[in-house]
Amino acid sequence: MDLISQARAGFARIDADAALKEKALANLNTWLTHPDFAAYRPQIESLCHAGAWSVLLDSFYQVMPFGTGGRRGSVGIGPNRMNLWTLGASVQGHCEYLRQRFPGVSPLRVVLAFDVRQFEDKRKVYNPALPNPVLHLSSREFCQHAAGVYAANGIQAVILPPDSKRYVPTPELSFTIRYLRAHGGLNMTASHNPPDDNGSKFYDDRGSQLVPPEDQLMSEMVDEVAVIKHIPFADALRAGKVQLLDDAPHRAFIELCRHESVLGPPKADELRVVFTPMHGCGGFCAGEVLEAQGFRPIPVPEQATPDGQFPNVTKTPNPEVPECMDRAERVGTERHADLIISTDPDADRLGAMANRSPDGKGTFRFITGNELAALLTHFKLAQLARAGSLPAAPIVITTEVTTGQATRIGRQFGAQTISDLLVGFKYHADALWQIESTGQYGDVRGSVADFVIATEESHGIMATAGVRDKDSACAALLLAEAALYQKRQGRTLVDYLDDLNRQFGYFRNELLNIVLTGLEGKVNMARMLDALRKNPPKEIGGLPVTSFEDLQDPDGRMGPFKGDTDKAARNFLIFRLGGDGQTAKVCLRPSGTEPKAKAYIEVSGAPWKAGTPQDAWDSSCAAIDVRVQKIATDFLTNALATIGQTPAPGADKLSR
Repeated sequence: MDLISQARAGFARIDADAALKEKALANLNTWLTHPDFAAYRPQIESLCHAGAWSVLLDSFYQVMPFGTGGRRGSVGIGPNRMNLWTLGASVQGHCEYLRQRFPGVSPLRVVLAFDVRQFEDKRKVYNPALPNPVLHLSSREFCQHAAGVYAANGIQAVILPPDSKRYVPTPELSFTIRYLRAHGGLNMTASHNPPDDNGSKFYDDRGSQLVPPEDQLMSEMVDEVAVIKHIPFADALRAGKVQLLDDAPHRAFIELCRHESVLGPPKADELRVVFTPMHGCGGFCAGEVLEAQGFRPIPVPEQATPDGQFPNVTKTPNPEVPECMDRAERVGTERHADLIISTDPDADRLGAMANRSPDGKGTFRFITGNELAALLTHFKLAQLARAGSLPAAPIVITTEVTTGQATRIGRQFGAQTISDLLVGFKYHADALWQIESTGQYGDVRGSVADFVIATEESHGIMATAGVRDKDSACAALLLAEAALYQKRQGRTLVDYLDDLNRQFGYFRNELLNIVLTGLEGKVNMARMLDALRKNPPKEIGGLPVTSFEDLQDPDGRMGPFKGDTDKAARNFLIFRLGGDGQTAKVCLRPSGTEPKAKAYIEVSGAPWKAGTPQDAWDSSCAAIDVRVQKIATDFLTNALATIGQTPAPGADKLSR
């Protein structure tokens, strides 16, 4: 029996759509027979002989979708994996898009950046005894391959020298595109995903990722790619078709971030800050900015070296996960630090822990992404107001799933707030671009000079219009200055957060992940959202659902679809709840990069009233905590019931 016949028999035992199986067989046949894929054949044969039919079906049933700004997922063999073919097709499509976007412009130029990743098959999918074209493939090599595609298409790629020891983090890439007046950019990174993942994110000439309908146009061009033009990177470099990036944009980026200071440099050893890039690129942006501004960050030695396997990181290099900062916490305890700051591999996200004692001898408290959003929004607005430099109509930008406390804070300072954006910083950047180019976004009026800060719940902050993506560097500086300001008053960031809860109301925000893996999981996820869309619950966690909103409703506030990418991004359900003196909200959407649906839960109460006893305040906050867990358990149970499943033990566990 030949391999395709074996695969057909193997796929028959898997519960999946017959059309997808046929597509997988067709793709598998191409990769087994076409000379362009000859190097992959030994591993594909090995998977067939091992009967790894689920792996093969998932690897070949589709070409990896061009999703949130590009492609991201497991490195591996097949059209549904990240490899040089899937990257090459994406870059070829980008070349076609740029030629259409900038007709007659020559030369077109793009800036390329890459993180520290290198594929080592941690999941042990492939046979280690056989040749493997993707084994040891690094983000740098991915990027150099992309440069060869751009060069073959007559587009100049700007990239770090092959022997460079530094990296261009995500926020610096956004800045550099603008600084060099390039026409676009590519970032090879999988952010905080596991080590065996990688991805490509494409940027426009404004230094932001594409939004509908532009991302739809590019996606269609990527899908239409039949031939990938490519010349070897070394040949392109020798021929002058690739430009090497010098230090000028980097120096300008560091100075831009330092310009966002609202306090000025600290005195020597006035604040003790531990900083870790968790083996990623953060030392080249957040670390340098803190150092340049006089904070003298204390390193975590075993995590200071760039390493795409993240060997000394617990769980995952994701600032949303408190456990990943355990080594930094030990250093902080030993050095009596006031603050711990971490960054993820591509240095767009910020993580933090604050000492509970102003003398640095206490324990540390993790600061969530929502708390960072509220804290930094308040701190920057308050400091600008104190200095008399707050714009007359300041602008604060956040998302539908970010804490409502940030919106309340903005309004306290008379800010115009954009608080209903979809998930993804490309929407923040687009809102800012519309303000910059037209003077308005919805009801908001002004200019980029009025922009103060943009935030999201997943530890993303943008504090300068000079960058159009998440930026850990400016955020790290603002957070260090917030800690410094509190310490000068004998207080901590923990005290600051308590003050915000009292002044603006206690908000408890939680993320519940509904994990549904593989092809079957993707089908079930679609079924689950459709069932909830057609028959939304009347009550969740003991609170009545006061309103339900489906953002895919073409008659709703977002109007008709701008394309398939817009429709996918708007696969987003909002359940608003109320009662018992509490307001709550559940937002559900499928992740754009991971095999799960995300349920964002928020429960909030009223601000503290003068004269309220401490025990009464504590009791009201505790009641909110209880309510959040009830909502999580009830929503998870009901959501899985729509696809005939029940929650696994502990699946409804929250952060605390």
